[in-house]
Parts: sequence; structure tokens; C-alpha cells
Amino acid sequence: MIKVKQLAHVCIFADDLEATRSFYRDVLGMDTQFNFLRDGKILGFYLNCGSRSHIEVFQKDGASYSGLNQINHFCLEVENIDAAIAHVRSKGVDITSKKHACDDTYQAWVRDPNDVKIELFEYTEKSAQFVGGDRIADW
Repeated sequence: MIKVKQLAHVCIFADDLEATRSFYRDVLGMDTQFNFLRDGKILGFYLNCGSRSHIEVFQKDGASYSGLNQINHFCLEVENIDAAIAHVRSKGVDITSKKHACDDTYQAWVRDPNDVKIELFEYTEKSAQFVGGDRIADW
């Protein structure tokens, strides 16, 4: 039997690799763990999400998000959703207001330069992820 420990990484494609790196570094505060090189040129990189979780980014000319993609978004847990929203806005990037979700978490939504949807997420003591219990989807 397999026991999954945690999400290791999510892979995204970037039309502009360095604009994508700047967004994740300057707006979301994520450092590059390492680069992928081919013939001395950077073709991708790993971003550190904390612990052992990462976002893997590869150059792909013309890449853009579409609602038809199989992966709809990825979610990053943050310590303070209000501070995270203020920081993203201070970088001139659009982000939604904080929403109290049906699973008793707080969330806000932002998009990277490739239009990838990113959920910023703060747990509460009542979050379904900790206490269980079915919740009525309100979207």
C-alpha cells in the first residue's frame, strides 16, 4: 500500500521564464531551489514552497492558462492571509479580497504572468481539513 506524505511539486509552463521567476520571488516570496540547464542555458527551475514542496517551472513558448486545462489551480498555505493580500497588492498585482470559505478557511486568488490561478489559503481552528465533516459548496 502507498502512503502519500505530501504534495512534492506542481509543474507549470511559462512563456516568459524570468518574468515568472520574478513574480514568484518578488510577489509571493518564493526562492529558487535550483535551475534546470541544457547546453548552458536555463530551461526551468524549482521554487521552494517550504518543507519539501515545490513548484516546477519550464519554459514553453506560447504557454498560457486555459479553463480547459486539467489542473485548475494550485494552493499555497500562508501564515497571515491579510498580510499576504497587502503584500501582493503592494507589488501592483491584482488579488481578490479575503473570503471565508465553506471549509472554514480563508482564501484569496491571484494569477501569475502565465495566467495560472493561485489560491492563497489560511487555515483556522475550525477548518474541515483538521476537524472533518462535510461542507456545503457555496460557489
